[in-house]
Amino acid sequence: MEWKEENNRLKKSFSFKDFSEAFAFMTRVALVAEKMDHHPYWTNVYNSVAIELSTHDAGDIVTEKDHKLAKAVDKIYSHYGTNFFAFLSGFVP
Repeated sequence: MEWKEENNRLKKSFSFKDFSEAFAFMTRVALVAEKMDHHPYWTNVYNSVAIELSTHDAGDIVTEKDHKLAKAVDKIYSHYGTNFFAFLSGFVP
């Protein structure tokens, strides 16, 4: 599924094997969002995460900041699957 622009927000939902995998994804996205100083609106129910992006200081519209964060989120999500925990080990001291 691609990001969908609707009501001045970029929206996308993600599914995972279980809650732990969904939470790990959210944690990784949180680190990137914090570094970008651009924070998503999101919800999590068990193994699903729904994300909505808009730029608050631009009047709650979709901007390049949102597209950049969406691209980063997709990159993080692309690492899920059989090699995900090997991918995560690169971030654990």
